[in-house]
Amino acid sequence: MPYFGMSRRFWAIAVLATIVSSALEPLLPALMKPLLDRGFTPGGISLWMVPAALLLLFTVRGLAGFLADVALAKVTQDGLLSLRRDMFARLLDARLSLFHEQNATALSNTVVFEVQNGATMLVNSVIGLLKDSVALLALLAYLVYLNWKLTLIVFLIVPGVVWLIRTVSTRLYRIARSTQTATNDLAYVVEENVLAARVVRLHGAQQSQAGRFAALSTALRRLGMKTAVASAAVTPLTHMLAAAALSAVICIALWQSRDGITVGTFASFITAMLMLIAPIKRLSEVASPISRGLAAVQRAMDLIEQTLPESGGSHAPGRAHGRIDIQSVTVRYRDDAPPALDRINLTMEPGQIVALVGPSGSGKTTLANLLPRFVQPNEGRVLLDGCDVADWRLDALRSQFALVSQDVVMFNDTLAANIALGRKMDPARLEACVEAANLAELVASLPGGLKTEVGHNAVTLSGGQRQRLAIARALYKDAPVLILDEATSALDTASERLVQQALQHLMEGRTTLIVAHRLSTIEHADRVVVLENGRIAEAGTHAKLLARGGLYAHLHALQFGMA
Repeated sequence: MPYFGMSRRFWAIAVLATIVSSALEPLLPALMKPLLDRGFTPGGISLWMVPAALLLLFTVRGLAGFLADVALAKVTQDGLLSLRRDMFARLLDARLSLFHEQNATALSNTVVFEVQNGATMLVNSVIGLLKDSVALLALLAYLVYLNWKLTLIVFLIVPGVVWLIRTVSTRLYRIARSTQTATNDLAYVVEENVLAARVVRLHGAQQSQAGRFAALSTALRRLGMKTAVASAAVTPLTHMLAAAALSAVICIALWQSRDGITVGTFASFITAMLMLIAPIKRLSEVASPISRGLAAVQRAMDLIEQTLPESGGSHAPGRAHGRIDIQSVTVRYRDDAPPALDRINLTMEPGQIVALVGPSGSGKTTLANLLPRFVQPNEGRVLLDGCDVADWRLDALRSQFALVSQDVVMFNDTLAANIALGRKMDPARLEACVEAANLAELVASLPGGLKTEVGHNAVTLSGGQRQRLAIARALYKDAPVLILDEATSALDTASERLVQQALQHLMEGRTTLIVAHRLSTIEHADRVVVLENGRIAEAGTHAKLLARGGLYAHLHALQFGMA
């Protein structure tokens, strides 16, 4: 994992301190041999030597453990910081298909929670593996030094433990991957029901939603039980192997006592052997956290390495004039479905207002999304000022467009930050945009003015106020091309009047593409383009299309009750 290998100095400190701490494990049983053999005979050992040796031993081990823990925390937190930065950077430049393939809950869980828990478990488990391995080797070396014949019996349990760890770790890794997917699915159901609380109650869907939740919870419980069974089986099996070895050692040691083995040597050997059980137990259990940690970190790495970023060209001429040419464009979302757009040709002159109308599913929003390359054509080209948008540098291309849609997105920040949105705040310019967007009265009524926090998606504001806030944002961006996607579709009459007034300020001098269902909002357009089944059915001014008596006239009659 490259993110956790960058702090080499702290890794070295952690590893060295861990080795020192673990290598001192045999000293405790080693102190028992002289204590039992000579400590209870007159003149054998000075009284101060035992407490002094114990204090020195635990001081060195404590200091080494402290250094290892601090260095390990540094490695983990630095790695997490770099990993999260790269994950979030990939979210910001990923192809938009990522957000259709994965839901917001799964992505946020991966970036915030999974990587935190996974990285902490993984790094701690790796150091634990080193610590217990060194302690195990040090104790085994001491046992060989004391009595190599007895130690051979201890070695008999090692292959069994290795086989257990390998078998269980493979199974736990597979279960951990499935558990993370099941957890994301469960969290998504909770998120859906929180966001749609009113709809669920209105339609009496509590029982069906509870059924969905129960099914996913049951699946997660089943995976949890599989993990518990696999993990729980390791410890008793390891203990059984250790108990068998211990029984054999005691029997042989008693038989060897006839050849002169001392009480101190036997007690020291048994103590060191019993001390082997703890690292062996931890080593047998290390497979579970390592498997879960690897699975979580792997999801993070997959997000970074397997998610393709958006690609663009190098064209970046500055502010565009605003001429748009759509040439024989076809867009297909699926090969087995009709095209969303079929051989569309359309030209918009700088400063022109063009409205797109048509039945639902006719391709209006798809066409609008072609301009900032939120959607890419399967055939044909989209030109801005004579240059294919695919050849534009993405940031330069998208700086040419401002968008006001029916789905207003606001961030949990101040009004000023939401209007400026990534640009340097200019107080005078902010006030001018607020005034032009008919928000001055609202801002004046707030105690903090433009510094007022709007909260989650500005839910404390009305629909009309949020829409005008989006218009102020578009005014502040001052882009040459404006896209209005159903900007007034969900507003009452009073709110729509204020929004329409703000939109008039916004459209002045800008090439404007309006996507609309309410035909009363586009009567002022220079040209109305009527789409049907992904094709242009007719185009012209509002008056000419009404006089022609085609699809536009039919839609107009349906809306105004004249059919």
